Amino acid sequence: MNMKEIRRLLFQGMAIPAIPLALHEDGTFDPLHQRALLRYYIDSGVGGIAAAVHTTQFEIRERPDFFRDFLTFVSGEISSYAAKKGRQILKIGGVCGNTKAAVSEAGLLREKGFDLGLLSLATFKGKSPDSILEHCRKVAKEIPLFGFYLQPAVGGIPLSRDFWKDFASIPNVLGIKVAPFNRYKTLDVVQGVSEAGRGHEVALYTGNDDSIIFDLLSSYPCSGEEGRALRFSGGLLGHWCVWTSKAVELLEEIKKLRAKGSDIPFELLERAQKITDANAAIFDAQNDFAGVIPGVHEILRRQGLLESRRCLDPSLELSPSQMGEIERVIGAYPELQDDAFISLHIDQWLTN
Repeated sequence: MNMKEIRRLLFQGMAIPAIPLALHEDGTFDPLHQRALLRYYIDSGVGGIAAAVHTTQFEIRERPDFFRDFLTFVSGEISSYAAKKGRQILKIGGVCGNTKAAVSEAGLLREKGFDLGLLSLATFKGKSPDSILEHCRKVAKEIPLFGFYLQPAVGGIPLSRDFWKDFASIPNVLGIKVAPFNRYKTLDVVQGVSEAGRGHEVALYTGNDDSIIFDLLSSYPCSGEEGRALRFSGGLLGHWCVWTSKAVELLEEIKKLRAKGSDIPFELLERAQKITDANAAIFDAQNDFAGVIPGVHEILRRQGLLESRRCLDPSLELSPSQMGEIERVIGAYPELQDDAFISLHIDQWLTN
């Protein structure tokens, strides 16, 4: 897909789930349920799928052959099922590590048919902004970039408004996932993009799982050279890899409200708090997100989309209080869940 088309799709606004890795209980790859997950996301109406990111488990890179095979599998399954459904699905792949590793990963993603690289900068903790930007420029030569402001609790590093201004000025940057879980730092990214004069070329996507609705509803006044407010076009979220059809419905609802300039219904503001509460349970916010991956897996396991909660690290499990919290939010917020949608289609998704 060419850059012009990618940019058009990003600004159109889409739900992009960050996908989990499907494993059998013994730790081996589970292609049946991985395929079912991808089909679930596409039939839910997502516009893109992000793989090899935090929700997929960064540790997958410690098994290079498996990592390559996984990317091949995901890319091929997305292409074949999207074609069958007459859909256009953006493929986004995580890019990590030092410059040598990141450039290599970006090239691998391009080889496997991915459209964008979601660039994690966690490795550069303590490095100067100039050295980080030079790293970004080198990776951008390999694949168009989706920037990523990752929250510190899971390895992110603080980055200034000036950094985001310079980052947004890189020609091959098409989007930024804003996920610092911090209002001030979120505004730094928005203002930085505005000051770079690229608000019409760099799409902003919320990754703030604790503030999804407010990010999407808001218009952000900016003092940049474009002289106009900016919005988040959509979301690239780990939280949206569960209850995905409801997430797509939510985004479309918000896009219609924005297009009409309608008043924001009180119910939507109330729903924002329900979603944040549900996310806190699934992501294990009470324990500094220690159980985020098994929490996501548990929701999908209950719905039949995963066989188990198994992670690459077999010792990674739900925190002691997390199961109770997950059961609480499942009981409290049935309207956020899409069990009926899944029940209607899961037999077909699990068919080879």
